[in-house]
Amino acid sequence: MIRRDEAVLSVAGSEFLATADGALVWLEESLVVVSDLHLEKGSSFAERRQLLPPYDTAATLARLARLLARFAARRLIFLGDSFHDRRADSRIAARDREALSHCLHRREVFWIAGNHDPHPPSGFTGTATPELAIGPVLFRHEPTEDAEPGEIAGHLHPVARVATRGRSLRRRCFACDGSRAILPAFGAYAGGLNVRDAAFAPLFPNGFTAHLMGDERVFAFPKARCLGG
Repeated sequence: MIRRDEAVLSVAGSEFLATADGALVWLEESLVVVSDLHLEKGSSFAERRQLLPPYDTAATLARLARLLARFAARRLIFLGDSFHDRRADSRIAARDREALSHCLHRREVFWIAGNHDPHPPSGFTGTATPELAIGPVLFRHEPTEDAEPGEIAGHLHPVARVATRGRSLRRRCFACDGSRAILPAFGAYAGGLNVRDAAFAPLFPNGFTAHLMGDERVFAFPKARCLGG
């Protein structure tokens, strides 16, 4: 049974659950997919004297751990930009390193290269790869305009703004048209790009559905209901 905090997304004939936490779950493959965690973004800003509360990594990993436990996932894909920069894995606190290692323990893990982290993190298990194909689905960091059906990517950090009940609501979202899906950023400090931005237009020439992440639900809106700005 589908819960209120989940929605079903179909990509090239394969069904996934989109969760209100911002993950895709492929139940048939016992697989959880997350994108753009940007771990240690807070410490990166601190090095440049732009101080943020230093809890982004801990908060992000706590949500990931709950998801993995909830679905008893045996496989885990990081869709790139898992760490905010190339030295982030050396700044991670011992307690957060332990929390991440616990998420990886006894799972088949794939680190897909991102533009922020083109090389795999040191000291953690898993397979590093530029992209990964499983059946009809291809997982990569950056979506490509001429991709075959089945692409699942991140990178763009989609958010949608909609008008509902007399007010404007802006939330992270999944963008999907049945052929491809773009995941929202999973990281606590990751920003977002409006799905009506020109960057999305060539990826979804025939429109898309934005699945907005609510506090306890995932809400679906067609492109026509999504506002710019």
